Amino acid sequence: MTRFDAKIARIRAGNYKRTDFIIADAKDGDMGPSIPSCGPKLEKDSSFTRHRTRAEFLGQVKAVIAQDVVDIMLTSASNLELLVESGAYAASNVKPAIRANDTTDIWVGRGATYSKHPSRPYRTASLSVNRRHTDLGLYSITFNNDIDADYDSLLAFLDFVEDADDNGFNYFLEVFNPNVDTGIAPELVPHYVNDCICRALAGLTRAQRPQFLKIAYNGPKALDELTSYDPSLIVGVLGGGAGTARDTFELIHQAEKYGARVALFGRKINLAEDPLAMVKYMRAVADGDIAPQEAVKAYHGVLQAAGQKPLRALETDMEITEKVLKS
Repeated sequence: MTRFDAKIARIRAGNYKRTDFIIADAKDGDMGPSIPSCGPKLEKDSSFTRHRTRAEFLGQVKAVIAQDVVDIMLTSASNLELLVESGAYAASNVKPAIRANDTTDIWVGRGATYSKHPSRPYRTASLSVNRRHTDLGLYSITFNNDIDADYDSLLAFLDFVEDADDNGFNYFLEVFNPNVDTGIAPELVPHYVNDCICRALAGLTRAQRPQFLKIAYNGPKALDELTSYDPSLIVGVLGGGAGTARDTFELIHQAEKYGARVALFGRKINLAEDPLAMVKYMRAVADGDIAPQEAVKAYHGVLQAAGQKPLRALETDMEITEKVLKS
């Protein structure tokens, strides 16, 4: 049993405490942006030279696993295979997970325009093959108020649920905000997403339902509505863009406060000057040991001690830039 398994069991049993808040590192970007998702190879002066190679990227993943702070490490199936073969998980308490589908709205390679069209379902990873390495995967779906696109997405989701059941595979469900114009008023979009989530799960039994949800943080009202409507749904928030250090810590603080029990951050960790220090203070904020503002200062202290020039001055990194967090 990994740390994640123990935490999710306590949360599900109604015994949640702040130290049970689950943190996942989403290192699955090669299923979407691909090469740029490996992150920049930064010099000490924070100048960008090139993107990391796959080997360098896997080295960063191994370092986060060895740090033993995150609860889940999400990667592509191909990278999980290499990590397992290298022994990265041999004595680890971190739960490995794979991205189990790669819908068209995450096909955002350089110059690509796929994401300008309503999301279409697609799966590369085989659950029966990947069951050798893990029993947990991420399935994502995007609703766009488009009856044909959403119908196809739901049929593909049902196929996945049945496949997961056949292979003894657990999953968590990522539901993105619409990736195209839906014709729905912006203030109603968060509630439209909530309705779509609950309707999509209404026909599934307990055994078929996801371990938890991964959704955009659409503000306190929408998050509280979802967690209050069905307390059996364990809700997690995705990280979105890199933002400032304050955005990262503030998102964890607000999400936990308004009912989320999981944070799954990709770029907010991968694009940080010091990903390990970022993870360390994410954990401290989640546990309630430090406030977001103080976490930013502490993070910059680590950068200064290491001789790493920050991407932003402390005063700038203290700012909340993401609109939903300001509200």
